Amino acid sequence: MTTPRACAEQFDLAGREPALYFPPSTGAYDVKPGLVAFGTDLGNGEVDRQVFQIDANYVRYRTAKLHARRERLSKYYQVSRYSRAQAAALAAFVAERLAMEHPDLFVLRAWGKQRQLNCRPSGEELHFDGDWQLSGQVQNPDGGPQYASALDALCCQLQEDLAVICRRGDCENWLAALHLCFPHHWAAEEKIGKDFAAVHAPVPGMQRTNSRSSDLVDAMIDRGPYVRFVWGLSTDERLNHHPVPPVGLEPDELVEWQGRGFDANKPRLFLRVERQVIWGLPKSHAALFTIRTYLTDAAQLRRDRPRRDKLCEALHSMSHESLRYKGIDRAATLHWLQHEE
Repeated sequence: MTTPRACAEQFDLAGREPALYFPPSTGAYDVKPGLVAFGTDLGNGEVDRQVFQIDANYVRYRTAKLHARRERLSKYYQVSRYSRAQAAALAAFVAERLAMEHPDLFVLRAWGKQRQLNCRPSGEELHFDGDWQLSGQVQNPDGGPQYASALDALCCQLQEDLAVICRRGDCENWLAALHLCFPHHWAAEEKIGKDFAAVHAPVPGMQRTNSRSSDLVDAMIDRGPYVRFVWGLSTDERLNHHPVPPVGLEPDELVEWQGRGFDANKPRLFLRVERQVIWGLPKSHAALFTIRTYLTDAAQLRRDRPRRDKLCEALHSMSHESLRYKGIDRAATLHWLQHEE
């Protein structure tokens, strides 16, 4: 089997620069839904019209996912009341969208009721039956666990994490599936099966949004698609900031794992942006929710005065509760950003 790195080089992913997003450009921090029509040009042209963005960092993202699965798959992948029909609809959407958006990288073939997705960046071939269930098994190149489902296999071809929210009737909704290898201080095992309001209850300032969560879930499923952004700061470039670190880390590694120990004497700081695409599947009473993480070195922002100033304004606008929730030392961070040596 071709290794992921060899595939990335073979298909010239090195020439695909990551998209650039800067949510603090408003100069304010808020937790409103902030839904924008999917496909709106946000400065990245055609890439903004892709649900699944593939770029030069593909190998890094895939390697991090494989590492997380090897640690313990259930720590990062959970399902709850996720029906076979909903799983089929989601798998079909992901596979077909990949083939449409990246025909040079993903080739979908069908014969009878069987389907095959040739995933050139990873070197894998995924086989599905007539119900879009995974048929056959693919052994990960790092010796990790075999894929548990079609969703698990497809997520390992992406640079996005995926969530699926489902509803029943007029008032019940729940997080039905979650493949979260790049969590930012939250855990799949804690959130799976909860409704929208309960999932977001710990976020300061979410009370107003949560009070109309049923209407928002209906919009996610029946309207759209949408894109939105959230952001925070991290003191390292690690994609995986699960609240429970892996077993066996040394004390200093445990501190570093959190990614929130800003040291003014040895400053490292990164703007962590999540692009979230919401795509409704009304026939299945479900919506796909993608989470794509981008990291920008704040040292670059210090030298870019307009963006630096907007970031500082946004930090000034954050409540004390939001600062605590995001683990930001505002005074130390602002002093470093505004006093370039």
